[in-house]
Amino acid sequence: MDMRREPRHSVLNRHGKQLGASKTSQIRKQKCPPAPGERSKVLRMSARCQLVLPCRDEAAALPSLLTSVPPGIEVIVVDNGSRDGTAGVAADLGATVVQERQPGYGAAVHAGVLVATAPLVAVMDGDGSMDPRDLTPLIELVESGQATMAVGRRRATDPRVLPWHARVGNRAVLSWLRHRTGLDVHDIAPMRVCGRQALLDLGVQDRRFGYPVELLVLAQQAGWVLVESDITYRPRAAGTKSKVSGSLSGTLRTARDFAKALP
Repeated sequence: MDMRREPRHSVLNRHGKQLGASKTSQIRKQKCPPAPGERSKVLRMSARCQLVLPCRDEAAALPSLLTSVPPGIEVIVVDNGSRDGTAGVAADLGATVVQERQPGYGAAVHAGVLVATAPLVAVMDGDGSMDPRDLTPLIELVESGQATMAVGRRRATDPRVLPWHARVGNRAVLSWLRHRTGLDVHDIAPMRVCGRQALLDLGVQDRRFGYPVELLVLAQQAGWVLVESDITYRPRAAGTKSKVSGSLSGTLRTARDFAKALP
């Protein structure tokens, strides 16, 4: 399967208007000056790293999250069918906005990676449960050559942050990974940094919640050096709801996707 075929998504320009197919390719080449006091809403080739945020109905979380992103990291918000104005909030805050029509976590992540131009890409949730400032040590691990992919290991600020059914599901997946592949990881890469082209070359196929599991398996098979680093895990922003751990049914759907991605 050609992972570089024409993506099924659209990119908004700095005025919030959708670009056509020809102009979508041009967004990688041009530099559009930001409005006063505002970050550029187009991709800049000089970015140290670009952060992909897969989002669906995360408008309430974005103001605090995006203003906490460290300097040198540009943000790509992939709107995956939001109904709460997520795209508009992200654009107003200076992020590049990608509209991904295919539903699914993996579809949103892949769309953002395709649009990115920086040598490194980072991925984390857009619900406010993780601190983007934790990206800095992960980026340094990859830039220094200590890791091919640096991944975050969540450390909850409150044990109630992750419901029991989500904890059980994560433990089961991690135990299976260790048993079947010998991959000694303690979390399912909720925050991660790696080279953009190397990630595309892995050819991750899953477009749902199994994406990070398949990524870990393929990364190990490719001989990547994976390094974990503790990150803060806190309650998600008020006004947002988890699609995974917010309900038992959501956790079961995610477990099904994980199971399909396991070797």
